[in-house]
Amino acid sequence: MKKSFSLLFAILVLFTSGSLKAQAPAKPDAAELLQDIKKLSVLGTALYLAAHPDDENTRFIAYLSNEKLYNTGYLSVTRGDGGQNLIGPEIREGLGIIRTQELLQARRLDGGQQFFTRANDFGFSKNPEETFAIWDKEKVLHDVVWAIRKFRPDVIITRFSPKPSETHGHHTASAMLANEAFEAAADPKRFPEQLKHVQVWQAKRVLWNTGVWSFRSQKEFEDYGSQLLKVDVGGYNPLLGKSYPEIAALSRSMHKSQGFGATGTRGVTIEYLEHTKGERAKGELFEGINTTWSRVKGSEKVAALLQQAITEFKPEQPAAVVPTLLAARKELAKLPDSYWKRLKTEELEQVVKHSLGLYLEAVATDYAVTPGERLNVQLEAINRSTIPVQLVSMRHSYASGDSALNKKLAPNEAQLISFKLPIPASAQLSQPYWLRQEGTLGLFRVDDLQEIGAPENQPAANVQFDLLISGEPIRYTVPVVYKRNDPVDGEQYRPLAITPPVFVNISEKVLMFASQEPKPVHVLVKSGKAGIKGNVALQLPKGWRAEPAEVAFDLEQNGAEQLVRFMVHPPKGQQEVELKAVATVSGKPYTRGLNVIQYSHIPTQTTFPEAVTKAVRLDLKRNGEQIAYLMGAGDDIPASLQQIGYNVTLLKDEDMTEQNLKRFDAVILGVRAYNTIERMNFYQPRLLNYVQQGGTVIVQYNTGHSLKTNNIAPYPMKISSQRVTVEDAEVRFLKPGHQALNSPNKITKKDFEGWVQERGLYFPSEWSKEFEAILSSNDPGEPARDGGLLIAKYGKGHFVYTGYSWFRQLPAGVPGAYRIFTNLISLGNGHGGAQGSSAESTAK
Repeated sequence: MKKSFSLLFAILVLFTSGSLKAQAPAKPDAAELLQDIKKLSVLGTALYLAAHPDDENTRFIAYLSNEKLYNTGYLSVTRGDGGQNLIGPEIREGLGIIRTQELLQARRLDGGQQFFTRANDFGFSKNPEETFAIWDKEKVLHDVVWAIRKFRPDVIITRFSPKPSETHGHHTASAMLANEAFEAAADPKRFPEQLKHVQVWQAKRVLWNTGVWSFRSQKEFEDYGSQLLKVDVGGYNPLLGKSYPEIAALSRSMHKSQGFGATGTRGVTIEYLEHTKGERAKGELFEGINTTWSRVKGSEKVAALLQQAITEFKPEQPAAVVPTLLAARKELAKLPDSYWKRLKTEELEQVVKHSLGLYLEAVATDYAVTPGERLNVQLEAINRSTIPVQLVSMRHSYASGDSALNKKLAPNEAQLISFKLPIPASAQLSQPYWLRQEGTLGLFRVDDLQEIGAPENQPAANVQFDLLISGEPIRYTVPVVYKRNDPVDGEQYRPLAITPPVFVNISEKVLMFASQEPKPVHVLVKSGKAGIKGNVALQLPKGWRAEPAEVAFDLEQNGAEQLVRFMVHPPKGQQEVELKAVATVSGKPYTRGLNVIQYSHIPTQTTFPEAVTKAVRLDLKRNGEQIAYLMGAGDDIPASLQQIGYNVTLLKDEDMTEQNLKRFDAVILGVRAYNTIERMNFYQPRLLNYVQQGGTVIVQYNTGHSLKTNNIAPYPMKISSQRVTVEDAEVRFLKPGHQALNSPNKITKKDFEGWVQERGLYFPSEWSKEFEAILSSNDPGEPARDGGLLIAKYGKGHFVYTGYSWFRQLPAGVPGAYRIFTNLISLGNGHGGAQGSSAESTAK
């Protein structure tokens, strides 16, 4: 019961707390404006390409964008869904959303643009063959080619080598994709369906941005480095007041979920580039590439006017340059349609807007709206210059035509206009586009070609302003946002979200039934608008039953909530099923929950996951009841063990006494406990004494470096970096007669089916004869890894070291993982540490 209320409280906090930070309208100062005007005269494009968020070299991106003024982008093949999260509980899709937004914040600081493919970061892989087997190489290559054809880079730079090495398989795969896409993007026979929207494109060259980290020694790197192209990215930008490594450190520090806060440096900083494809550069990165307006036929007048604008620019009076910029825009309009015409026209119009101090904003009175509703929106338009500006008309996303305004924007006098924004009943929910449909392990499903590669959704609604600036018609489009004032942080923004009218969230992530006893399932029903009433029920497979069958709800206010409790009765026999919560309103079913991700360094993200939970009826026997758990780096195993009936005590420092430990049937150490707990050196003798007296200690994986004590076991053992990353790799029984494989549950090969992400990691590579190796497994093409489960008798008890990833399998509800882990807990037959206490729960 206590656990259920804790889960409910967590959901309530999720709905009601957190930062409302989002991206405020850009307000560049005079120095940044001059930088932007200078960029109008540079026609060069560079694309940096790697596998994950945080793989990019922010120094190089800051240099290319701000020193060379190239159009610079970063293509991250994945969104980082398979990584770890140092700032919160989100993993998988939730972590991918966080890391996507961290990349966007990084690009806002270093001046780059951001792109992705549909590839899913499914976790660590050892080689590109394994990676491509899961990703569907041809589809990911399609996305890389699509990005290249749209962005049209002159130079492509990869972070990793295309040659097989000991790095992450995703890393090598990203470089291989870059090299193959370099040629495929120029071939009209490759992905011809893209050519309805873009043209083929041939970049000049591909280079690998290498460094000492990719060589075996400093000397080897220095010997080899003489052959490499060198670029000093350590320069200082007086307009921005920072060196490029200082800008890069700010950008890098946006990767907070990965703990990548960085300190800026100053002075010479050399980046090294190895040629991999195309025309070799001997001295300069953009050697042989025309990056001036002369690459566009007939653009001489445009180039001259833009140079004039640089000369005329006055930081104390930036609007004075607007007539020259408008003249350049007129000349641009005369040129034939081209990539550079479109891009530079858009850039120039933004410079005009900022030079005028022209502020355009559309603010809604709420951050969420449901289809079919009308939302109050207030427009603000102000011209903070003496240049004549007239607001001719406006139009919103769902309008059938323009609304005439014909308002003169007098200098520094704000025009405020209110209107109601109607949201059509057919409006699409603000679910991240790559999560709208179920994909595969390696690939998100996105059917709309125009969405593929985009970092995030288009805004839920836009407002289009049509103006006359010195008589010249210009159109600007701004997103509809929500804004409020925080007493501490001041002005706070949040993206507008289109939501369902009702949400259903199931509190329990996984339900494990070790017997036929029913378990409670809590469903939080929350209204997305006022006046919502209906019924909520659990959709159950055959043989499962819920009491009550359904519950009525009547939510008068927007945001009102009702907690509903169902008792779920499982059938006989082991099986895995999915339970779904369904709210029915006026005959229409709604099955999506509400998930709000809120951190101060990124805009608030709202998603609507399906309201489902996994339920497992286990064929399980267990011995013992009282389990002690010493948390390490953090995992959800204690809650998982409570699900199958164990009484779990989370140990604190004062609990780590020999007398207290005797109360428990087993003591389990959380993942990386020996890496993260400062007092492990003091706890270790007490734990070993507990084992000697008959107890069972189970130690989960640790890394071999940064150990708080070198004596993590009663006998010698050496932790390595060996791992088995293929989750369905064969598992062989080295000791088929061992108690761990026979009692109280008979373990078979079937118990290793359905594992997620990996088998295990950081297996010991050496151990003394006192240990028995119970299991063996390995990735394809590698030798057997026998150190994943080691058990030693020590005194009257058992010491277990295991690198198998129980911390992933138990929270994921993998039945076999529960059966094996229960056997490990039961090694003492319920005796020893608990001084003879024994309990048995059997479900056949």
